[in-house]
Amino acid sequence: MDKKKKILTIIVFVLFFIVFVLAYLLFQKYVIKNNFERDILPFANKNDKTVFQVNKIVFFSNCDAKNKTGSTSNFTIENLYQYTDMAIFINNASTEEKTLENTFQKVNINNIQYTVSPELGEPKLYFKGLNQFAKSELKPENEIKDNLDFTITSENEANLDTPTLYNNLANPITLSYVNQNIKSDYTITDTSTPITYDGSLLKKCNINLASIACHLSFDIYITNNLNEEFKTTIFIDIPLETTEKSIYDGTINLTQNTNFAFYRYK
Repeated sequence: MDKKKKILTIIVFVLFFIVFVLAYLLFQKYVIKNNFERDILPFANKNDKTVFQVNKIVFFSNCDAKNKTGSTSNFTIENLYQYTDMAIFINNASTEEKTLENTFQKVNINNIQYTVSPELGEPKLYFKGLNQFAKSELKPENEIKDNLDFTITSENEANLDTPTLYNNLANPITLSYVNQNIKSDYTITDTSTPITYDGSLLKKCNINLASIACHLSFDIYITNNLNEEFKTTIFIDIPLETTEKSIYDGTINLTQNTNFAFYRYK
């Protein structure tokens, strides 16, 4: 009889343990579900539609040298640099009508990362005035060191040589990637063909395009006029070649259709 009681006690204990484990697992599942709903569902509700997106980037890639001296037999350059200007078009993804929701109050760029850095040169990112787009210039004061805050305006006329955006998304963000000092104090002895200050300089200076390839990224933050905050990360492969030509041929003009959607995080 004592043996039967022991067996019964063990069975009851095992059953109790199984029920306890099942109850604990169900409770854990409930907690995980609750945490998921608490953390994810509000985010999903905020992003049930796309308000802002970058749907187009226009690139202009070229090359130049800062100082040049020449003679009948040779040509010496200082600070051979490659630059790519980019115009980043942010549009309203949902409607053409301008509202408090889809217009700018604040715009900021930060978190610049070089995921693939060039083997040669010193890469930096600059603000580029709209009127200087596709022109060779080096303005140290326009370098984006940590972040870039844009002035937002609704005036009919604005100074687009400074970081300024119309609040109705009328003008693109214009930036310039510049890779300086690819070559310095370099003498070109083959002067049988004319020297032109464009991408053909890279070829004359024996620069392999793979050695100046660069991939970079940066974040764009937007606050709209409802004080809602949005973010996207832009990924850029500096265009040095297309299916039709390379920068060795002079310049590259490229329009790239993109789909960088901003998500609302606050």
